[in-house]
Amino acid sequence: MFNHITVLLNEAIEGLNIKPDGIYVDCTLGGAGHSCEILKRLTTGHLYCFDQDDVAIEAARKRLEQVGKQFTIIRSNFKNIKEKLEELGVRQVDGILFDLGVSSPQFDDGQRGFSYNADARLDMRMDRSASLDAHEIVNHWSYEQLVEIFYKYADEKFAKQIARAIERQRQIQPIDTTFQLVEIIKQAIPAYARRKGGHPAKRTFQALRIAVNDELNVFDIALKDSLDLLNLGGRIAVITFHSLEDKICKYTFHDVSTMKDVPRGLPVIPDYMQPHFQLVNKKPIVAGSEELNVNHRAHSAKLRVIERVRL
Repeated sequence: MFNHITVLLNEAIEGLNIKPDGIYVDCTLGGAGHSCEILKRLTTGHLYCFDQDDVAIEAARKRLEQVGKQFTIIRSNFKNIKEKLEELGVRQVDGILFDLGVSSPQFDDGQRGFSYNADARLDMRMDRSASLDAHEIVNHWSYEQLVEIFYKYADEKFAKQIARAIERQRQIQPIDTTFQLVEIIKQAIPAYARRKGGHPAKRTFQALRIAVNDELNVFDIALKDSLDLLNLGGRIAVITFHSLEDKICKYTFHDVSTMKDVPRGLPVIPDYMQPHFQLVNKKPIVAGSEELNVNHRAHSAKLRVIERVRL
């Protein structure tokens, strides 16, 4: 069963300012929580949903069919948003939603290799047809590459020690499973650090997941393309769970909503020099206490919304 608690549901839907006849895109279909709420508000409009996970797609399709018929599911990475929508004759839309991170069922399905709490083959692919998986990275990427992703994607203080331990172990035998990797990480981290809060493998597993799915580059590409797709008055709502994702969103939104350098002495700033976008919320929206009490994954969630104000 594909169960997933949707984070910042009401805030994201409100941020999109949905029009009944609008065209909307959910780039991260997952459990269809956001998609169902968008679909409820459409009459003559249409919803396009992206996902790479076959299990998620089939479960979401059943949920959406109970709400309405004006939706299309696109089995593809959302980095292909422009290309896939154009294939369907869609060149402009009224709203786009990104709810980033791995959905609960992918974490909870031990066989997917995302979790350090379940023993399975190292995998972590959101798209199970992709060739690169965590097993390949752990067993074949260089010490330097491992250190880089552990630092860059997870701010892991013991990146060098963990990478060196992985390098030593794989010379003896392949590292095949999540629990084998967890044990290596535990041995590599000093005892005083292991006693601190949180699982010692959390950061390493996060870094591997981001690397396997190229999450940051994919998001950067998709976000910029999404801005191009917006109609006048259209909005993009982005929910991030990681500081690097939030940084990409923050700076991209800031760049397109800020006045560029204006020549001195201009009595009136011409329209073409005005920014085409405007931030809907200056600071990110975070989950309230009620949501935090029922969904621990909401603790790191941040919502940013932007609107196109000029063509």
